[in-house]
Formats: sequence, C-alpha cells, structure tokens
Amino acid sequence: MAFSSTPYDNVNQETIKLEGSLDSSKLSCERGALVKEKLNVNEKISSLIGLQNRSGFYKVEGGLMSLLRNCLELESSDSTSIVSGYVDHYQSIEFEDLGWGCGWRNIQMLCSHLIMQRPEARKVLFGGSGVVPDILSLQRWLEIAWKKGFDVHGAEHFNYKIYGRKNWIGATECAALLRSFGLQARIVDFGPKECEELYLSVPGSSSGAQMVNLIDANKRKTAKVNGPMDRFLVSRNDGVPQTGSSGHEKSKYSRSVLENKSTQKAKGHQVLVDWVWNYFSDGRICTYSHQHVNVSGKTPLFFQHDGHSRTIVGIQVKQQRNGMQQYNLLILDPAHSTKGIEKSLRENNGWQKLIKRGTHTLNKPQYQLCYIDSGIAAGADLELLKKIDSLFLEL
Repeated sequence: MAFSSTPYDNVNQETIKLEGSLDSSKLSCERGALVKEKLNVNEKISSLIGLQNRSGFYKVEGGLMSLLRNCLELESSDSTSIVSGYVDHYQSIEFEDLGWGCGWRNIQMLCSHLIMQRPEARKVLFGGSGVVPDILSLQRWLEIAWKKGFDVHGAEHFNYKIYGRKNWIGATECAALLRSFGLQARIVDFGPKECEELYLSVPGSSSGAQMVNLIDANKRKTAKVNGPMDRFLVSRNDGVPQTGSSGHEKSKYSRSVLENKSTQKAKGHQVLVDWVWNYFSDGRICTYSHQHVNVSGKTPLFFQHDGHSRTIVGIQVKQQRNGMQQYNLLILDPAHSTKGIEKSLRENNGWQKLIKRGTHTLNKPQYQLCYIDSGIAAGADLELLKKIDSLFLEL
C-alpha cells in the first residue's frame, strides 16, 4: 500500500530548505563583509603611503651615535660600552607634542635605526617609503594595525581611533604598530613578584581602572591599573606567554636562554640592567682586546615606565676600584633638545648627565621594554603576532 507525503512533511522540507538558504546567505554576507573590510584596509594603506609626511627633526652632522662613540672612547679604558648603530634623535616639540608625544618620538627613533640598519625592515615599513613618518601619519598606521587585528585589547581601549588625539601610548602600541609590518617586536616586563592594588596614573588617558593579571611563577593576583602602557604590564592571559603568540619561545632573550645568566642571580633593578647587557652583547661574555666601545647589531630599546618613555641605545660597564662593576644605561630622551645633546657631545662636556643613567636612577616599581628580533613574519606567523603578550622578569 503506497503512502503519499503529508502536507506537514512538505512544510518541514520547505523549512529545512529555507533555513539552509538563509545560513548560506548569511555565510556569503559575512564573507562579503570580510572581503570588503580587507579591501577597505588595503585602500587606506595605498592612500596613506602617498599622503604620509616625513617627520621633521634636527639632523646631526656626522650622526649622533658617532659623536657618542667618540666621547665613550675618550673615557677611561677600565670601561666597556656597547651601543646600537645608527639612531636619529627625535625630540618632543613645544606646541606640537610636548607632554604627550614621547611614545611616538621613541617609535621614530626605533624606526630611524630599522630603516638605516635593516634592509628587510626598510622594504616593509610604511609601504617601503624609506622615511620616518610624522606623528599624525604614525597614528594612521596604528589605526590600520588595529583594523588588521593587531592588539585587539589596545584597539578597544582607544575605540580604534587615535588619529589627531593627544593620548599617551606605550610599548604595546609600539609593538602592535611594528608587528603589523611583520617585524618581530617583543615585549619584556619587569616588576615585583607580588603587587598590591596598583593605580598607575597616565596623564591624558581616558581609561578608567582596568584589570590585568600580575603573575608570579605559582599564583595569580589582580591589580587595577590605568593607562595604555599599563594594560599588559606583566604577563597577560593566564600569566605565561602563549606558545606561538609573541614568539618569545623563539627569541634569543627568552626565559630559558636567560637561565644561568646573571639575570637569574641578580636582585632588584639590577635584573633589568643585566638583561640589557645580555641583549646588547647578545648574551655572550665579550672580550674586547684593545677597544672598549663596541657597536651591537641589536636595535635600540623602547624603554617604558609610569609617566614617560625613552630609548636605550646602549650600555656601559665600569670596573670600580673595589672590584665592583658599575653599569650605566645609555639613553636618548625625547624631552631633551637634540641641539643640546649634540653640543655637549661635540664639546665632550656635560653629555653624561643627558645620556648616562645608573642603576640607582631606576626607582620605578615596574618597567617595560620593546625590542625587535630579526626576520619578517608572513602568513600564519604574522597572524600569531596579532596577540600581544610578554616575557615577565621579577625585580
């Protein structure tokens, strides 16, 4: 006996077809939106490459770092200095960015080095223009980095908009911007093992108190912080760098590499100083024969703390009469006048007060560094760089 389909069965079949059609349409719309967004980002990049402005700065005849090396050479032979290669100094300008633009100026210093010293970086930075853009153009590039998905938390903090604004930025924004070009920007955080509730105030920040994880090796503790450069001050997420996310596990300066180094034995802010020495000397014990000033192949370091950021361009160690070693970070500060630095270096008079910073001057509870490993990421490796995390070392 044959049975025919009931009207109810027909309705179900029609409903299934309709739902399948709707799902397919929804998927097509989502794909279309993604394609449109990607095209929109590409259009913005093409437009920005043509419209971006080269940043103005005071050009030091012969190079600022060359003058610094000459002065270091004139010092006593019981010292050893390691410095970066080419770096231009970018100072904050009154009525333009004085009081809020230090982060942008440090990015410019880093980029001046990358463009001159690393051909592979020059090809990808800012559309291969070979120039260091002004702050407004850098703000556009950061917005594009956010649109591409780099540092989503940071982008949300600024509501994906920073062009024309006087917001403070920090190491995470530096890393997101450079990573968007495929550069292997890494962050290292230095801080106390355990922290009480923190209220790190950053003038100009529009954010309220935000929650981040302050981690030691064994437990979690929550603290409130304010401001863009504090959001990920120490390890993010579950307290350890995500394998494959930042690439710290591949970096020469990861925790595993630093084991058995002086960093693990030192205490307090000497941990940071030892890390900087290992970084510029490539972690090897260096013997320097007759010369006591050496040029490192490493990039300068974006040096962040509560309230300000500067650029570390090298480090010096002096052997004291009592057998102890005295370390000085060699720092370029955007708050200083380039002409003033140049004058002091040419005259070999007073430059130490402008550039040298001893361990005793490191009086902040937390610091953050951003450095750039060699190589350009692409494809899946570039996707992994979108999530910002860091290596944490206890002070």
